[in-house]
Amino acid sequence: MKKFLRSLPAKLILSMVIGSIAGCYISSNIMGIIITVEKLLAAFIFFCVPLIIIGFITPSITKLGQNVSKVLGLAFLLAYISSIGVAFLAAFAGFELVPHLNISSHIAQTKELPKVIFELSVSPIMSVMSALLISVIVGLAACWTKSTTIIKILEEFHQIVLSMVVKILTPILPFFVGCTFCFLSYEGIITKQLPVFAIVVLIVIAGQYLWLTVLYVSAAIYAKKNPFKVLKYYGPAYLTAIGTMSSAATLPVALECARKSEVLNKDMIDFGIPLFSNIHVCGSVLTEVFFVMVVSQIYYGHLPSIGVMVLFCLLLGIFAVGAPGVPGGTVITSLGLIISVLGFDSSATALVLSIFALQDSFGTACNITGDGALTLILSKFVEKLKPKCRGDNSNYVKEM
Repeated sequence: MKKFLRSLPAKLILSMVIGSIAGCYISSNIMGIIITVEKLLAAFIFFCVPLIIIGFITPSITKLGQNVSKVLGLAFLLAYISSIGVAFLAAFAGFELVPHLNISSHIAQTKELPKVIFELSVSPIMSVMSALLISVIVGLAACWTKSTTIIKILEEFHQIVLSMVVKILTPILPFFVGCTFCFLSYEGIITKQLPVFAIVVLIVIAGQYLWLTVLYVSAAIYAKKNPFKVLKYYGPAYLTAIGTMSSAATLPVALECARKSEVLNKDMIDFGIPLFSNIHVCGSVLTEVFFVMVVSQIYYGHLPSIGVMVLFCLLLGIFAVGAPGVPGGTVITSLGLIISVLGFDSSATALVLSIFALQDSFGTACNITGDGALTLILSKFVEKLKPKCRGDNSNYVKEM
């Protein structure tokens, strides 16, 4: 229980509650101060976004290029296909369901916000799309030239950015979210949309179960094995993920569960489960796509266009592969997409962060459970490659 209370989702939920209650009672003068603080925090967060993109995406590309193994390439391809597949599923559900959720637009707010006391302009070092392009180009070029020095530097930069996220960005997110919910409550929006949030979370959890079904059925068709012989052991991992909200923290339990399965290749378990825990976040992707559509309807009175959502889903698949396996890692890594592709302002972005936290534990559980299906596919793939291997399966994996 203490671990849960110290987690980021718990802090975000607590900040939502405190901010929502405070917004009902504070004066306009104090609200002016809170809005100013929110704008300053937003400026810092948006400044960090390009650094996060380069720090996470580029090292992920270099890791793919360092090892030309077909198995590693297939693992990344499976993770990306799963991510964009579930993203398009969520987008389709969003276009079909969100217009029927009786969402009151932010345009119809009832109370005007006070003006900001002062503004501090902190511009990012580059645009989000520029950061993404640099990440892809530098990552690929480093692989092509086998620049081991640059690759090591990029990995060290990844550790620096991860430390910045964990020690600076993550601790200030609850204050940012709390301030946002405070003025949303001040405007009167929270009381109108709270029932919608509950319905949306239930829809997302149902979608996660649907996608797990798709993954395991697909794995069963390819591997010609009973997927229940994998899935039936994943109960402890699923419950651990719900409690920790972290794929990385759940990894030891996931490995233990997968090793009990008689249909998974033992070497592929040690290879695939740790890898997928860092690059496969299908549950989080589904949640984020559906939630941004809900927030768009709340804040701007309409859904994003189909073209915008297609672009968002395709790019989110890339960002998801580079997301860290920590609570909220996927949505934090993809803040740049939410801002640049969807055009969300700081308030709408904060709302996405907040409602994402409401189900983050279930999204993580979906992520970690889906890894078993992808590992089943890898196991079958390695089985087909056996004639090309020297010696047994273990030697093949070591030689990759």
